[in-house]
Amino acid sequence: MNADAFQAERALSPTGDPQGTRWVILDPQLSIHQEGTDFLTFLHGADRSVNTIRVYAGRLALFLTWCAEYPVDWRTITLASMARFRFWLESTTGRRGKPRSGATVNATITAVVEYLRYCARHELVAPEVADRLAQPRYLATPPPGFDAGERGQFRTVRAKAIKSREVEKPYEALAEEQVAAVVAGCPTARDRFLVVLMLATGIRIGEALGLRRQDMHFLPDSRALGCSVSGAHIHVRHRRDNENKALAKSRYPRSVPVDAPTVAEYVAYRTDRDAVAEAEANDLVFVNLYQRPLGKAMTYQAAKGMFERLSQQCGFVVRPHMLRHTAATSWVRAGVPIDVVQQLMGHVSAASTAIYLHANEREKREAVERVAARREVTTR
Repeated sequence: MNADAFQAERALSPTGDPQGTRWVILDPQLSIHQEGTDFLTFLHGADRSVNTIRVYAGRLALFLTWCAEYPVDWRTITLASMARFRFWLESTTGRRGKPRSGATVNATITAVVEYLRYCARHELVAPEVADRLAQPRYLATPPPGFDAGERGQFRTVRAKAIKSREVEKPYEALAEEQVAAVVAGCPTARDRFLVVLMLATGIRIGEALGLRRQDMHFLPDSRALGCSVSGAHIHVRHRRDNENKALAKSRYPRSVPVDAPTVAEYVAYRTDRDAVAEAEANDLVFVNLYQRPLGKAMTYQAAKGMFERLSQQCGFVVRPHMLRHTAATSWVRAGVPIDVVQQLMGHVSAASTAIYLHANEREKREAVERVAARREVTTR
């Protein structure tokens, strides 16, 4: 490790309280970097997700390490120095030895800018230090869901002055025949219910693994459970201390309706689950039924292995997030309003949902081939 490296470390509460867990920044002498750690505490108080704080901690430690190495005083950093930092991010590799994408570079710069804005608000740096890193930008074509104001007064926003070029990656969704193959390839009732549930609701894998039995409201009327949501549905909640460390990325709880086939798969899974005595004491929905330790919560690693086996069985790549993309794509293609899709997906920003309005690679290929086939018929 670089002798000048700053580190992002997780600090556990001395009382063992999981809610007391915090991320801290350590300087090269392993002393707490006060301003950076205070910023991470601020993010926690602002109800940012645990994963977001963890990622911000790593990006901030990387920035401080670069400042120490070159050297640059982060308290008075200039636009030219930030441009050098961007070039360094683009020309070096990340933790896994791979080049950083434009999106990763921009996300790192965003974390740094947020940190400097926090420091400016708390008079830890001069206001102009943060101000010089952004510039006015007029949105000629605002993103879907953007409130431009009655007279367009909100179209001028503050945008990053330093930005890396991003190559937009098409999202991966499954075709109908692939969905059928994935469901048919599930060897157990538990795996099949997990896949069907994610396809029907669009929930993330962390949200699925964090579901508890009291979140499954599959009765036609849940008022007897004290729930006002009508019809069969699930509740996705955040900020829970789950034994498998499963986390809901969304900062806000939401309910998502489920259909009858999904309820039927849950009933089949419960038959297998109820037959394992060790599973009864575990309140999490997805648990180990077919391998030891029986009754323990299904982990991210176990889910990863399950999807890898599915990929081998089906002959094409199957990842958890592809099921989420498939659900959103199906809703949009069925004519569901984009704001409803946004709520179902748990997106805070409409821009995150807007990607599903664009044609994916398969749809573009099908469109070209369909027109070519018609042209061939007419020229015969």
